[in-house]
Amino acid sequence: MHTALCDRLGCEVPIFAFTHCRDVVAAVTRAGGFGVLGASTFSPEQLETELAWIDAHTDGKPYGVDVLIPTVYDESAEASPEQLEAMIPAEHRQFLDKLLAEHGVPELDADERARLRTELGAGRGGMTPDGARKLIDVALGHPQVTFVVSALGIPPADLTASLKERGIVVGAMCGKARHAQKQVDAGVEVVIAQGTEAGGHTGDIATMVLVPEVVSVVGDRAAVLAAGGIFHGSQIAASLAMGAQGVWLGTVWLGTSESELDDFERGVLIRTGSDGTVRSKARTGKTVRMTRSQLSDAWNAPDAPDYLPTPLQGVLHNEAHARVVRAKNPDLYSFPVGQSVCAVTKQTTVAEVMYKLQEQFGEALERLFELAEA
Repeated sequence: MHTALCDRLGCEVPIFAFTHCRDVVAAVTRAGGFGVLGASTFSPEQLETELAWIDAHTDGKPYGVDVLIPTVYDESAEASPEQLEAMIPAEHRQFLDKLLAEHGVPELDADERARLRTELGAGRGGMTPDGARKLIDVALGHPQVTFVVSALGIPPADLTASLKERGIVVGAMCGKARHAQKQVDAGVEVVIAQGTEAGGHTGDIATMVLVPEVVSVVGDRAAVLAAGGIFHGSQIAASLAMGAQGVWLGTVWLGTSESELDDFERGVLIRTGSDGTVRSKARTGKTVRMTRSQLSDAWNAPDAPDYLPTPLQGVLHNEAHARVVRAKNPDLYSFPVGQSVCAVTKQTTVAEVMYKLQEQFGEALERLFELAEA
């Protein structure tokens, strides 16, 4: 399991781990894969701390950073947390407060709300064009960062040129072949073809359809990574057979002891099957695949208010989510995961997941060889 992209980026196997947790980045990278830190929710100061830690725990191996570089965005994203909270209609607050009260979920105390507001303000700063550039500036101070990915749309031309001049490989996410075409035309070197099965913000096209379509469109101008619903080594074999040069995995790492989730959150995922996710605007105001819960379903009720636009829906949801986690209420817990959550059946480690994926890949190849010889 080795492709040309492995040689270019300096990893042993083409298993790319997207995660918001530095421990997972380091563990996957040490195990021969390529860890990519989702950095868009960090402040520049926080990101510096995270990257310095990763540098010290990856044995000198390269890794990547994923940022959100919006080409179109609502300037309200630059408002302060206090200003955003003031924009949320009383109707929406009352709707969620009533739901949480019915489930015995207490409100946050003043200190917890202040902490949450501070974290929100710091995190949202990285979701503006200027904020994303500041995060990239931090990443450029770490020579082990050799791969920068735009999580939303085509990265600006000047930024792409600057990164490539420094020898950094530029990647971007896409959910449609025509988007991949535009990204490659703009100089993107690695296209992550993310199917609807993935967690987080996803499109409507399935991974099995999207990957060969994107491979056909980009040709030899860029490498393609398959993403969305991948949790088994046989799927890696299928992805490579379709022309991808690797796979981009996120959900499978959430069941590991290294992930950012606590025992309560991990336990909810362990009990969630592949049919236990839903695409909803409840979390951010844009369609996100996440675990289905009474909190996500509540917005479909006849008496529910309309979703708020981004970022207001996210501000409203974040406080409700914090209250649910604090109360450890599984009926209301929703977290961005893909349909591959079915593979999270117990707590494991990154090393165990990496070994199992490669073992399954080998078994899949053996089956194919037997068929070819039959």
